[in-house]
Amino acid sequence: MKIQILGCSGGIGAQARTTSILVDDDILIDAGTGVGDLSLEALGKIDHVFLTHSHMDHVTMLPFLLDTVGSRRHKPVLVHAQEATLNALRNHLFSGELWPDFSRIPTPEAPFMRYQVLPAGGEVVIDGRRLRSIPVNHIVPAVGYLVGSRGGSLAFSGDTTTTDEFWRVLNATSDLKHVIIETSFLDADLELSRLSKHMCPSMAAADIRKLKPGPQVHTTHLMPGSEDEIMREVAGHLPDRIPARLKRGQIFEL
Repeated sequence: MKIQILGCSGGIGAQARTTSILVDDDILIDAGTGVGDLSLEALGKIDHVFLTHSHMDHVTMLPFLLDTVGSRRHKPVLVHAQEATLNALRNHLFSGELWPDFSRIPTPEAPFMRYQVLPAGGEVVIDGRRLRSIPVNHIVPAVGYLVGSRGGSLAFSGDTTTTDEFWRVLNATSDLKHVIIETSFLDADLELSRLSKHMCPSMAAADIRKLKPGPQVHTTHLMPGSEDEIMREVAGHLPDRIPARLKRGQIFEL
């Protein structure tokens, strides 16, 4: 299983791309601006999109993906998420006001997209690859994902603040190789982190200490312009287990 980081920034500008992760060539986890760097051929191969939550930096390219390759495909793209996330797409993004309803276009019987409810804690297996949804703690209903194959597992928190269930599931995963955890703001923005239910370095470090030894930890969703300072603060809190900074284009082979 090949996992490629298409985008991992907390914002845009220069080379920054928002959250999107490609699993092999047919599964997308979140649909941030990094999806726009894929070729037309690569876009057409995406059969499944798993969403962590409904915020724009994680779904913004989904309408363009469907508009660009929907007519080239012979089956709909399946969009997997919690009911609350799918309802946000139905009621706002694909409402006909912001974007056409591709769950009914070109016809309700043969649309470009179908919604698939994946409850928090649910699991989907696609050609031997397991994607387990893990509830996390964000300002809207949100999940992380545990992605596994015969070569091991990788966990992605999505957007979250302090959470216990995520680490409980990870500590029970015997083949866990990598963990990607968000760290959006500086410690000086602790109150903003709490209000927005994101992480700053001190909060992320406290949660990372809940993780068993072994897996490599990577930080994601850093705000543009503060990346180096955030990483220095994280390292200061975790001198014996310094996480790596996740980078666009990075590939994990499992």
